[in-house]
Amino acid sequence: MILVWLVVTFLVTAVLYSSVGFGGGSTYTALLVFSGLQISLVPIVSLACNLTVTSTGTWKAQGAGLYEGSDVWPILAFSVPAAFLGGLTPIGDQNLIILLGLSLLFASLHLGWNALHSATDGSRPSPVRSRWIAPVVGAGIGYLSGLVGIGGGIFLAPVLHMLNWNSPRKIAALATAYIAANSLAGLVGKTIALADRHDLSQVLAFWPLVPAVLIGSWIGHRFMLGIFPERLVKGLTAVLIIVVAVRLLLRGFGGS
Repeated sequence: MILVWLVVTFLVTAVLYSSVGFGGGSTYTALLVFSGLQISLVPIVSLACNLTVTSTGTWKAQGAGLYEGSDVWPILAFSVPAAFLGGLTPIGDQNLIILLGLSLLFASLHLGWNALHSATDGSRPSPVRSRWIAPVVGAGIGYLSGLVGIGGGIFLAPVLHMLNWNSPRKIAALATAYIAANSLAGLVGKTIALADRHDLSQVLAFWPLVPAVLIGSWIGHRFMLGIFPERLVKGLTAVLIIVVAVRLLLRGFGGS
């Protein structure tokens, strides 16, 4: 019964997140925490689902030529090794819950703000933008991503917008590639770190979640083509994840 509930909620999460250019790893992780899965194994399932969603988005963005002139490689060169190291780093259950709750709270505020102040593709990169700030920030976010089992695009995108790094459409595409690369690196790191201490075969029981998010991401990408207003989708997503964030923080700081 719990697995059926997870399949449905993961599919809905994939629809909402992929429709605004993200993977949904933070919410996948939160849902798995509430499912009763051993917390140390949660990031492995979450990152696998995150990678599934963003891989398709990255492929579509590449086909659309959105990575040309986006300067994605300097950021990935810093963030991918950091995400791998984050995956290798052990973290206690309560700290994982608190960090995840804080990341979701930030994500909800960011999406809510964007829903009220929608940007357009007409913005242009600033000629004075810094070429080192985004890669360095991307590395820090990459480490956090690998540590708690999220993609990190929800943190990187606001930084790139503040730096006027590129057009909003190209920033969304860059965030998708960033999430996919970090998810893969973090997944490898977590698997290596936990292989000697846990029975990883437990995660195989959650295989139906992968096709669920694959279907959800396909639907979400259709939404991105204009079937639903972007502001509406971002607003609904913000409401969803702020509820989960509050529940996680209450549990984390309550120590239960």
